[in-house]
Amino acid sequence: MSTDELPQRTSSSNAPFAWDLVSVALILGVALGLWEIVVRARGIPVYLLPAPSLVLKTLAARADDYGAAALLTLAQAMGGLSAGLAAGILIAVLITYWKGIERGVLALAILVKATPMVAIAPLLTIWFGFGPLPKVILVALITFFPVLINTHAGLLAVDEAILALLHSLNASRWEVFRYARWPSANPFLFAALKVVAPLSLVGAVVAEWAGASAGLGRMMWLAYSNLNMPSLFAGIFCLALMGVGLYGGVTVAENRTLFWRDSRERREDS
Repeated sequence: MSTDELPQRTSSSNAPFAWDLVSVALILGVALGLWEIVVRARGIPVYLLPAPSLVLKTLAARADDYGAAALLTLAQAMGGLSAGLAAGILIAVLITYWKGIERGVLALAILVKATPMVAIAPLLTIWFGFGPLPKVILVALITFFPVLINTHAGLLAVDEAILALLHSLNASRWEVFRYARWPSANPFLFAALKVVAPLSLVGAVVAEWAGASAGLGRMMWLAYSNLNMPSLFAGIFCLALMGVGLYGGVTVAENRTLFWRDSRERREDS
């Protein structure tokens, strides 16, 4: 490849990202426009479905209140996500190296996953009060299972040839984990994070809905109780924006961590 081709590759690599932004903006704009047209054309009452323009006006009029509530909900979601991430990775490593506990641990994890979190949220509020702790615990319970399953699968998906090479070099268990198993698990872990990062916001709102003195879930519950649909949809808009931001943050971190994957794909395409 000549040096004249380098600028062309750089500019072409930025083109898909720019087009993604344009396509997302167009699709969202069309969806919101159709929503606005349907509500106005059919005369749908505000207490059933408010127009997007009214929701945005409500959000702008109470920007400070929604901003503070969103930050609190985001902080609780990130606390629970961090706890669930740490627990999922730790347990995945343990059952990878200690096969005797794998079936029992996975059975317990599936039991926790199968339990409806909506039923657990009120219990956590009764046990731990209206503070952030029950929200963090609930988010951790929701997020740790996908992290556990994906990380465990990634740790086991390491190339056997790499393991044989490291064993032939008398590599320690820590070196095998650092240079073989952990790099193999990274793509699986980021795949799980793309799911659980936005999901952590759902868990935080469910916990706040069950009992809280502040946060988006509290604001949405009050709006629902008073049939204030513009305020309720304003909270939904905030959650959607934060979810998109979290997903985008995970994607950026994945691209920077797994940069070797993009270079390998470019070599395969050339």
